[in-house]
Amino acid sequence: MAISAQSVKELRERTGAGMMDCKKALEETNGDMEKAIDLLRERGIAKAAKKAGRIAAEGLTAIATAGNKAAIVEVNCETDFVAKNPEFQTLVKDIAEHVVGQNPATVEAALEQPFKGAGETLGHVINEKISTIGENISLRRFSVVEVSDGVIGGYLHMGGKIGVVVALEGSKDEGLAKDLGMHVAASNPRFIDRNEVSADEIEREREVLKNQALSEGKPEAIVEKMVEGRLSKYFEEYCLVEQPFVKDPDKKVSALLKDAGATVKTFVRFQVGEGIEKKQEDFAAEVMAQVNKQ
Repeated sequence: MAISAQSVKELRERTGAGMMDCKKALEETNGDMEKAIDLLRERGIAKAAKKAGRIAAEGLTAIATAGNKAAIVEVNCETDFVAKNPEFQTLVKDIAEHVVGQNPATVEAALEQPFKGAGETLGHVINEKISTIGENISLRRFSVVEVSDGVIGGYLHMGGKIGVVVALEGSKDEGLAKDLGMHVAASNPRFIDRNEVSADEIEREREVLKNQALSEGKPEAIVEKMVEGRLSKYFEEYCLVEQPFVKDPDKKVSALLKDAGATVKTFVRFQVGEGIEKKQEDFAAEVMAQVNKQ
C-alpha cells in the first residue's frame, strides 16, 4: 500500500527513527502505526516509548478544589508570550473554578454553561478574551476527581506546563498527596499498578520483548525467562506504585503508601500540548508577530 508522507513524519516524531526506517516499517505493517512502532522497537531503532508524547502547543494547566473534589484543566493558546500573560493565567484559573463548581460532562457542555453558574456562557467569556488578547484560546480538556474518604493533592510544575492531581483513600495527609503529585509530574506513570494494565497491552509488550531477545541472538531456551524479567522492568517503569519515589529513590511508592495506610484511587497528569503538532516558528518571528498585533 502507498504510505503517506504525513504517516512517515508522525512515526519519525514518535520514535526518533530515520525517515527511511519509518517508511519501511510502515510498508511492512501495511500502514499500522502501532505495529510499526513495535517493529522499530524490536529492531532497536526506535527510541524509548516515553518520548512518543511530544509537547507541542502552548498554554497552561490549572487546578481548582471544592471540598472533596478537584478539577484540572488544560487551556491552550498560540504562543508562550500569552501563556505568561497575567490575563490569560487568570482566565485559566477561572476556567478550573468553573469546571469544579459546575461539573460539566464534556468540554462542549462546559462551553455552553453559564460562567461559574451565572451570566454569559463560558464559551462567550473565552471568545471575549480571544478578542482582547489577540490569540486563539481553547479549553482542550479537563478532568474532575472526587474522594469520599481521603484527600486530593494538586501539583503544578514549570508554572503550570505540567499539572497533576492525585486522589488518596485511607489518608488525610495533604503533604503526601502533593508529594505524589510531584512524583507523577516527574516520572509520568501510565497506570496505578499492574492490575490496570490490560491483558492485550501485556501481551503486546511480551511479544515485543520476545522478538527483541531473539534478534539479539539469545538462545530460545532462555528467552522466556528474559522476557518475564524485562516485563517486570516494564511494570516498574510505567506503574506508579512500583516506581522508586522521586524524593527517596531507595523507597518504592508502594512502601510509602503502606507506611501511610493509604491507597491511590486515581491520578490525572496533563502536560501542555502533548500530542498536538506545533507550528514551528523562530523566536524573532514570534516577537515580531506580537509587535504587529499591537
